[in-house]
Amino acid sequence: MKSKFCSLAISAILFSACSSPVVTETYMPAAENNLRAPAVPLVTIDPYTSIWSFADKLNEENTRHWTGKNFPLLGGIRVDGKSYRFMGVDDFSVTPVVGTAASGLWKGMYTEKAPAGDWMTVDYKADGWKTAKAAFGTKENPHLSTPWTTDDIWVRRTFDMPSGLSDEPLYVQYSHDDNIEVYVNGTLVAVTGNGLDYDLLKEIPESVVKTLKPTGNVIAAHCHNNGGGAYVDLGISQKVKSDNSFDACAKQIAVNVMPTQTFYTFECGGVQLDVIFTAPFLTDDLDLMASPFNYITYQVRSLDGKEHDVQVYMETTPQLAVNSIDQAVSFEMIDKNGMTYLKTGSVEQPVLGKSGDDLRIDWGYLYLAAEQSPRVTMSIDEYFATKNEFMANGRLSGKVGNVSADMQKQMTVLAYADNLGKVSNNMVSGHVMIGYDDLYSIQYFGNNRMPYWKHNGEVDIFKAFSNGAKNYTDVMQRCQAFDAQMMQDAVASGGQKYAELCALVYRQAIAAHKLVTDKEGNLLFFSKENFSNGSIGTVDITYPSAPLFLVYNPELLKGMLNPIFYFSESGKWTKPFAAHDVGTYPLANGQTYGGDMPVEESGNMLILMAAIAQIEGNADYAAKHWDVLTTWADYLQKEGLDPENQLCTDDFAGHFAHNTNLSIKAIIGVAGYGKLAAMLGKNDVAERYTNAAKEMASKWVTMANDGDHYRLTFDQPGTWSQKYNLVWDRLLGFNIFPTDVATTEMAYYKTKQNKYGLPLDNRKDYTKSDWILWSACLTGNPADFTALVEPVWLYANETTSRVPLSDWHFTSNGSQRGFQARSVVGGYFMKMLNDKILK
Repeated sequence: MKSKFCSLAISAILFSACSSPVVTETYMPAAENNLRAPAVPLVTIDPYTSIWSFADKLNEENTRHWTGKNFPLLGGIRVDGKSYRFMGVDDFSVTPVVGTAASGLWKGMYTEKAPAGDWMTVDYKADGWKTAKAAFGTKENPHLSTPWTTDDIWVRRTFDMPSGLSDEPLYVQYSHDDNIEVYVNGTLVAVTGNGLDYDLLKEIPESVVKTLKPTGNVIAAHCHNNGGGAYVDLGISQKVKSDNSFDACAKQIAVNVMPTQTFYTFECGGVQLDVIFTAPFLTDDLDLMASPFNYITYQVRSLDGKEHDVQVYMETTPQLAVNSIDQAVSFEMIDKNGMTYLKTGSVEQPVLGKSGDDLRIDWGYLYLAAEQSPRVTMSIDEYFATKNEFMANGRLSGKVGNVSADMQKQMTVLAYADNLGKVSNNMVSGHVMIGYDDLYSIQYFGNNRMPYWKHNGEVDIFKAFSNGAKNYTDVMQRCQAFDAQMMQDAVASGGQKYAELCALVYRQAIAAHKLVTDKEGNLLFFSKENFSNGSIGTVDITYPSAPLFLVYNPELLKGMLNPIFYFSESGKWTKPFAAHDVGTYPLANGQTYGGDMPVEESGNMLILMAAIAQIEGNADYAAKHWDVLTTWADYLQKEGLDPENQLCTDDFAGHFAHNTNLSIKAIIGVAGYGKLAAMLGKNDVAERYTNAAKEMASKWVTMANDGDHYRLTFDQPGTWSQKYNLVWDRLLGFNIFPTDVATTEMAYYKTKQNKYGLPLDNRKDYTKSDWILWSACLTGNPADFTALVEPVWLYANETTSRVPLSDWHFTSNGSQRGFQARSVVGGYFMKMLNDKILK
C-alpha cells in the first residue's frame, strides 16, 4: 500500500483525553515514506515490550511481538451507532470448508525442485511432481504423512467448493515451518516469515473468492526451510457468524513510518480516523528515550461535511505480560492522581527467571492508562463483554467485571473507550498510553538492576506515566521535530530511498536494547541478539549498530562497551582478547556463547573506541581503559594480519582461516589504537602502532590481490567478499590502504549484484544488508552509494518475509534467510555518520 498520508490543514481544535479543549497542531507525519514496511512498528519500548503489524493493513491480522507471537491490540470506532474495526482482529470461530490434515488426510502433488512457470495456477501441468498424503514435514509435527527434509517444497492441492456456503468470509488455513507463500487459484493470499505456526488464518480477498468454482480449484504453497524442523499443511475455512465482534472494517487509506512515529489513516462511516503510534526515542534525553510507555493517539474529523456521533475503543490482553498463554494472570484497576490504570501480569512473577531468545517477559506488569475525563471509560472484563457494551452504547462499565486467571478458558481484556461526541470538520482527538513496569530489567554480574527510568527506585510507574501524560503535547512535538530533521538529513546524505530505510529501522535498532546503570551509575545499554541466540551485550552486534548511536549519542555506544570493559578489567575474563558477550538476555553474568572471536571482537572494540574519540574530539574514554586496549591491540598486531581458523561476525556463513575482511578489521584496529595514543599525547606509542598498521596494510594488498578484485581468503584465488570493514580507513582518516583498493572492489561489486542486493561473498547468494550499507560508503562516490543501496530498498519494499526487517536475506528472491528485529540495522546510518565526520 502506498504510504502517502492524507491530512488536514496544520491547525485544528483538538481534545485530549482531558475534558477541556486546547488549540494545537494537528499531528501529521514529518515527511513522506513510500516504502512498504515488511512489518510496521507500533509499540516499541524494549526487547520484551515490542508490538508490530506484520501486514499491509492494521486490521488485517493480529498485532504481534517481534518473535511472531500474538501480542493483540484491538481498535474499533463507532460512528453514528455502527462499529468498525481499525486495528487487529477479533477472535472468531471457523468451520472447515476444505479440511486440513487435522480434519482428515488429504492428497496433494509436490516437488522439491524449483518448478518452472506459474506452478501455482489452476491450469499448470505438474508433470514430474509426486502425489502424496499431507501433511508434509519432519517427524515432530502433528498429522504428518509425508517426510520433507530438503530446503524447499512446492505443494499443489486441487479441491472442490461445497455448495450452500453462507456469505461469511473464507480464510486460508495453513501451518508452516519456515517461510511460506500460499496461493489460491494463482493469487498470493498469505505470506509468513521465518518460524513455526499451526493453523494460521488469512482472509481470502473477495476478488479471489469470486474465482472459486464448484470444481477444479487449486491451493498451492512454496515453503522454505531455514533449518531444523519443516512443515506444510493447507486448507480453507469459513468464519462462523457472531454478533459480538467488529465485523465491519474501517478502510485503510495510508500508512507512513517515521523514525519515532507510525501514522495510519482510515475512512469509515463518513469520518476520517488517524491513528498515531509514538515511541519517544529521543536519544538526547535518556529519561524520555528509556520511558516505560508509548502513546497511541487518534484523530477524527468528518469527511462529508455532516456531524457524526463518534466513539473510539481500544483493548489489549494479558498475552503481552506472559511468555505463553498457559500462564495464570491477575488484574487490577487503579485510580491515582487523576489517571486510571488497567494492570495485568503473571501470578507467578518469576523476576529475571528466564533467559534466551524466543521468550517474552513474564514478570512485571502491563498497564493501559489514561487521564480521567467524563469522556473516557475503562474496564476489565470478559473478551466479548467489553465489545458488546461498546457497540451497544459507546461506553464501558468503568469496573472490573468477569475476569479469569486462565486465558485458555476465558480471555479477559483491558479496555478503553473515549466518547468524542459530535464530530464535524474540526479534528477531535485523544490518546491512551500503554506501557510496562518490568520491576527489574537486567541481572548484571549477580546484581539485579532496575530500568534506567526508575533511577534506582526514586521513580515508580505511576510517576512515570503521570509525567508522560503531563508532557504529552511537548513530547509529540519534539518527536515530530526530530523526525523532520532526521528525514531531511538522511535525504541530503543518501537520497529519498535511503531516508525511508533509515526511518524504518530507527525504532527497531533502539528497541532491541535495554538501558540500565551499574551500582556506580555508569550507563549500561544492553543489546539482545534477537532471533539468533539471545546473547546480551554482544560485541559483534554492537559494532554494526554503532553508526546510529555515533550520529545521535555516543554515550549510548559507551553504554554498550562498558560491560565488556568491566568483564575484562574485573578479572572475570582473562583471555588476551575481547569477549563475545556478557551472557544471555537478560542475565549479564559472563560470556555464554560457545566460541570465541578473538580478532573480530578485539578489532570491533578498538575501532569503536577510535570512532568515539573522532566524534568527541578527545580520547578521554579510551584513557580510562588503556591497559586492556593495549592488550587487545598487541593481540591484533600479532595475530590479525593472517587470522587463523576462527569465528567472525559472519559465523553463520561458516568460519575459516585467512579471512581477508577480518584481516582488514585487525589492521584498522591497530591503526585505531595508534590514533588514540596520538590523541593522548603518547607519540612514541602512536608512531609504533600506526607504522605497524601501515606495514600490515601493505602486506594485505599483495596477499589479497586477485586481479580485478580482492579475495575472500588469502589462500583461495577466484573468491571474493564484501570488504565492509575498510570503510573506517577513510572515515577515521587513516588512509593506510591505497584508494584504488576501494574503487577496485566497488567496480567488482557492481558486476555481482542481484535484484535484491550484493551477496556477502561468493559462497552463497544471501547477504547482510547492514554490511551493504557500509560497503556502499567505501569510495565516497554518491553514484556508488546509490547503486548499492537501491536494491536494499527494493528488498525491504518487496520481500515476502513479513517480519521486522531481517538483516540476512537472499539477494535473488528477497526472502528472509534468518534473523529479524535485530539492532544491527543501526548500521544503515553509516552514510550519515560518514557525512557527520567528513563534511
